[in-house]
Amino acid sequence: MRTRQDGSGGGASGGDNRADVLSLAKGVRRDGHIRCREAKGAGKRKHEAEAACSRFEFRYSYLKGCELKKLLSPVKRQAAVEYVTVEHRVSERRACRALSVNRTAVRYEPKILSDEDELRRNIIYLAVNFGRFGYRMVTALLRNFFGYHINHKRIERIWREEGLKVPKKQPKRRRIHLSDGSCMRLRPEHKNHVWSYDFVEDVTMDGRKVRFLNIIDEYSRECLSSIPRRSWRNNDVIEVLSALFLTRGAPSYLRSDNGPEFTKKALLKWLQPLDVITTFIEPGSPWENGYCESFNATMRDDFLNGELFGNLHEAKVLTARWVRKYNTIRPHSSVGYMPPAPESFGSIFLSAR
Repeated sequence: MRTRQDGSGGGASGGDNRADVLSLAKGVRRDGHIRCREAKGAGKRKHEAEAACSRFEFRYSYLKGCELKKLLSPVKRQAAVEYVTVEHRVSERRACRALSVNRTAVRYEPKILSDEDELRRNIIYLAVNFGRFGYRMVTALLRNFFGYHINHKRIERIWREEGLKVPKKQPKRRRIHLSDGSCMRLRPEHKNHVWSYDFVEDVTMDGRKVRFLNIIDEYSRECLSSIPRRSWRNNDVIEVLSALFLTRGAPSYLRSDNGPEFTKKALLKWLQPLDVITTFIEPGSPWENGYCESFNATMRDDFLNGELFGNLHEAKVLTARWVRKYNTIRPHSSVGYMPPAPESFGSIFLSAR
């Protein structure tokens, strides 16, 4: 066996084994260990990226700024899913996932009850004859006159399916208060406690003015009288009030504005022995007579805006007919969606049909 000049022999330390070269096994294992840890870290980062990619926000991040509004009704959800599946040629499952829609709501088929067609006809009939009523008022009419025990949500569904228009909401009234900021304590507590009256103007087809004197009971919201005349002079208001006092009794309070017809000395002198206290609102504050102002607005909206009066006699006949319908048929939200005077509303309503 050959020996090196340094005297080292062969064998394990021979030249073939290159004992003078540093062994890399340990270093390789060390480097491999380090790379293993880095690989684990890299794998973790890749896992987080994949998790982020699986989220809806990342996959559809290009849609930010143009997100659709939340689909509230089942009909809109079904229409949206159907549009996505047809236009983009994707499955129903994927479309529901993209739109955040429950598949049960999409596949649900509404049950058609046996009285659906009759109920639909009655709703359309009421919507045609009471054009300013929404589905809540129609629901009250169906409960009061047709004997339906029905949820208003079902009426709303049919209302929207038929494309019926819901009237706009009326603006809110200010609170009844005095000019110094304090609230008025006078509130109706029973029938014949507080009456209020006011004038409403309109014209006939020939352009001549007609003035309606409206008198209401603030507690029951009943219209006691609505009389049209060309003008109101002398003791005309006293004649109307005296006729009502004989049939209904005198109220405790009589509320009105400061118009010349209501502040006449003859009227105040006539009311004094009857123990009727007149309460006048502050000048320029019509909200203090809110009950009568609300009735005037309803009369204008439901009746005057839809009628053309050929003469004064026609105005009297149509006004008496509308007042009868208002008192006995029309639901009032302030009295639990019941008519102000529902004693004989059933026969009147059925005869009107």
